Amino acid sequence: MTNLDTSDTTEESGPGGYAAARLLLLQEKERPGPPRRAALARLTDDWLAGLFAAAAPPRGTALVAVGGYGRAELSPRSDLDLLLLHDGTADKAAVAALADRIWYPVWDLGLALDHSVRTPAEARATAGEDLKAHLGLLDARTVAGDAGLVAALRTTVLADWRNQAPKRLPELDALCRERAERTGELQYLLEPDLKEARGGLRDAQVLRAVAASWLADAPREGLDVARRRLLDARDALHLATGRATDRLALQEQDAVAAGLGLLDADTLLREVYEAARTISYATDVTWREVNRVLKARSARPRLRTLLSRGGGGAKPPVERTPLAEGVVEMDGEAVLARGARPERDPVLPLRAAAAAAQSALPISPHAVRRLAAAAKPLPVPWPAEAREELVTLLGAGEATVPVWEALEAEGIVTRLLPDWERVRCRPQRNPVHTWTVDRHLVETAVRASSLTRRVGRPDLLLVAALLHDIGKGWPGDHSVAGETIARDLAARIGFDRTDTAVIATAVRHHLLLVETATRRDLDDPATVQSVATAVGTLGTLELLHALTEADALATGPAAWSSWRASLVADLVKRVAGVLAGEPLPDPEAAAPSAEQERLAIEALRTGEPVLALHTRDEQPLDEDEPEPVGVELLIALPDQPGVLPAVAGVLALHRLTVRAADLRAVDLPGGLGSGSVLVLDWRVAAEYGSLPEAARLRADLVRALDGSLDIPARLAEREAAYPRRRGLAAPPPRVTVAAADSRLATVIEVRAQDAPGLLHRIGRALEGAAVRVRSAHVSTLGANAVDTLYVTRPDGSLLTDEEAIDLARALEEALG
Repeated sequence: MTNLDTSDTTEESGPGGYAAARLLLLQEKERPGPPRRAALARLTDDWLAGLFAAAAPPRGTALVAVGGYGRAELSPRSDLDLLLLHDGTADKAAVAALADRIWYPVWDLGLALDHSVRTPAEARATAGEDLKAHLGLLDARTVAGDAGLVAALRTTVLADWRNQAPKRLPELDALCRERAERTGELQYLLEPDLKEARGGLRDAQVLRAVAASWLADAPREGLDVARRRLLDARDALHLATGRATDRLALQEQDAVAAGLGLLDADTLLREVYEAARTISYATDVTWREVNRVLKARSARPRLRTLLSRGGGGAKPPVERTPLAEGVVEMDGEAVLARGARPERDPVLPLRAAAAAAQSALPISPHAVRRLAAAAKPLPVPWPAEAREELVTLLGAGEATVPVWEALEAEGIVTRLLPDWERVRCRPQRNPVHTWTVDRHLVETAVRASSLTRRVGRPDLLLVAALLHDIGKGWPGDHSVAGETIARDLAARIGFDRTDTAVIATAVRHHLLLVETATRRDLDDPATVQSVATAVGTLGTLELLHALTEADALATGPAAWSSWRASLVADLVKRVAGVLAGEPLPDPEAAAPSAEQERLAIEALRTGEPVLALHTRDEQPLDEDEPEPVGVELLIALPDQPGVLPAVAGVLALHRLTVRAADLRAVDLPGGLGSGSVLVLDWRVAAEYGSLPEAARLRADLVRALDGSLDIPARLAEREAAYPRRRGLAAPPPRVTVAAADSRLATVIEVRAQDAPGLLHRIGRALEGAAVRVRSAHVSTLGANAVDTLYVTRPDGSLLTDEEAIDLARALEEALG
């Protein structure tokens, strides 16, 4: 679409006409939001009415605005939805000429136009066949011409909508569900579609249509504000981009936030998410009510037949099944009992929520609203019953989510847990995360509920899961901030001092196991000892193990795999041994395995690399998303420079992803030959397709070591063969010296954008720095890689602090 300026003015609008006035209106700062949208609609009405009048329209014609324009809600780049309505008495050529006199000036200005020419009967027939057309006509408004003709059409279309509601509303529900599957939930997307995503403007329009059917009505609390907030965001997006787009792309968010006078892009997303959450909740409640009413209507004729046969005319009583003290089930919802007194029963909100979730029932919005308005505040610390009901709610699994959302919608959660407000609707810009912070916390509790049989204190696991990221609402390290907040909240909930300390420790160290297992050498005694010191007890270790899995599963599909699970389980087993008083084995004293020794002898005899591939069958965590087969690759070759970059480069060329690499020099016993052999134990996985043959890997490795295979050139060719995708520029690599307290090696940590051949580039830089690599551990989440390298001097001694810092700088420069 072309940008509008005063030179786009048509003859009808004149030099100072519509185009110029429109441009001035959009440049005004004093009238944002609804006033500007309404003013733009009035300005457009006047211009189109002038075009209509200048065309000398036949009698019985009218120009009608439908859809968003019909609601007088024109965003800067909105389409104009217009219907030229005629009663059928005018000459067809005259009606066509009238249409041309209106459509062409609109197109000349570069405005998007959705147009049609119909009689009332044709419009009604189209609405009967096209659900979207019917929805648009519900907002029909006269712009110019025969207002009586338009009023009659509106009356007819609205009557049809109400009469056909039992048939059309299920169609509309299915349409909304299909759209939600396709576009996702607005309240969790980093680049949401403000219109089409679930909880967006399209759903707000649907709620208006459902209300117009008189079959059900949406909860109105906050709905108008939410809708207006999304419209304001779309206005700012149109002005920032100059395009008719509804997708709030990452690169536009700062400009949109500035246009709305907000602090930053995160503040913008929080406001958008809060609006979407309000609309989504209203949508859920409304469709539940629609389905309940339709079900009752379908049962009514059968009920009348049964009553007439029985000769009775009394209306059967509504069945109310007790669920808990003060809570009953009625019409498929958890509602308050007639005798419930929330003003005298401070535990009732949690008891009602727990009963609903345990019964897999939605909690009635009327009940939640009453609880929010009348419930007596809980004393601090909470009584034991309240704490138990919270644990019961969190342990209900998937059924917890809709109940928790209902409590949030009425502000009950933040009243119970005041620190929740800081994480509510807070975006997580790491694309690995599926949810906002608050929903991720609830999802972690849902995942933890299936792991409660693995721990001695399920209540501590569930509460720690709910609170583990609570520190993300504060500046600094969220684990450190979260420890303090979790300690306060656990005491508030009523846990004693010992239990509170366990929860705080779990929150402080909820990333410890997975980060250590994937980024550190587990054969290094310092690694295992540091975890044991941080955890303290076997009970806490058990809880932390379950929390680690629940947290990863709730993060997203890229955060957990059977490979990560096995690494964490191995670490937990080693730490448990230390906590039980078992001595740690000395890695320096460990003899090579029989196979390593066999390969080393063969490599020494031939003077060339020897390879062995062993498939590691990994069971997928989800049958629908099997992960690549893991492979152990053993390589033995005479010790020589350039081994790490050569092996890493060959693996990259064969599209093998490196997960871990262990390098050790093996001195063979007397009588088996002389000299040192380097044995490499790699854990790799195929990106896709079948695994390469060991013979092919060996041949390429030989060529890489003798210089006949130019790995950097081959990797560069492959990268050039694939066009670069547009997107945000990746942050520069960062290399640091990790404080690992290792006696075996100096630990260097590389954080960079994941890319084929990254470990090869790191290896080349390390070769240039004249250091020896003892082991490498690769952790990848989404587009980010964290490679941890255990390095020593050539003689095996640790680097000095100054040498380590210099090495980190050199690596950073080489990778940058």
